Amino acid sequence: MPVIRIEDLSDPRLADYAHATDVALKNSHRTDAGREHGLYLAESLLVLERALRAGHVPRSVLALGASEPEATAALAAAGHPEVPVFVGPGALLAELTGYLLHRGLIASMRRPPLPDPAELIRHARRVVVLENVVDPTNVGAIFRSAGAIGADAVLVTPRCSDPFYRRAIRVSMGTVLQVPWTRAPEWPALAPLLREHGFHTAALALTPDAVSLRDFERALPERVALVLGAEGEGLTAEAIAAADTVVQIPMLHGIDSLNVAAASAVALWAVSAS
Repeated sequence: MPVIRIEDLSDPRLADYAHATDVALKNSHRTDAGREHGLYLAESLLVLERALRAGHVPRSVLALGASEPEATAALAAAGHPEVPVFVGPGALLAELTGYLLHRGLIASMRRPPLPDPAELIRHARRVVVLENVVDPTNVGAIFRSAGAIGADAVLVTPRCSDPFYRRAIRVSMGTVLQVPWTRAPEWPALAPLLREHGFHTAALALTPDAVSLRDFERALPERVALVLGAEGEGLTAEAIAAADTVVQIPMLHGIDSLNVAAASAVALWAVSAS
């Protein structure tokens, strides 16, 4: 296992960590294969281990001195003994990355190609559709609920924040690397795709004809696609029009809605297939 002590921050092998934005990482190392490309950063040993268990391929690891044995052990156990581990003191690594490595290490990972939406949902019973959810914190929190409560897959629309952004991965505790997901087409193609695979589309929205989540869960369809919308704006008119049922969570004290991440946990619990 190559362990490399950092002496020069201009080393080109450290470029993945040098104040790189999520967008820059995504667009780096472009290939024509697959719907996604580039890199993402896995922060902490827990997230690295989950990424490795999911079959994702590491390029390198950046670690504080005390975290080097854990990093090398994780890479060796996953069959990647050739991956370099760059080691240095916290102040030097913070100068390189622009932030403190509170969790001990961060790994540069190759993005896997995203699956075809039809293949992803073919055998699923509970699917979450995220429409235009732009806050990576909310995306990460929704994925954590999906992983904990039991969604089989997540579809994210073209304008939804990328689940592989560092903040989304961190908030999700790495569950974005465990819950199968892919980019979905726009509603003119997505609605027929869900219908073709037997999904009842349930959109969370405040409309005059919305039914209570309590009533909806009393007679759950075999397959449910739960649609969650953007912060503030909620679902688009296209999403609501495509829904088989519009559902709302009953509220008290004059409060009309929850944060989308909180709403996802409540709704997922109600429609859980378990």
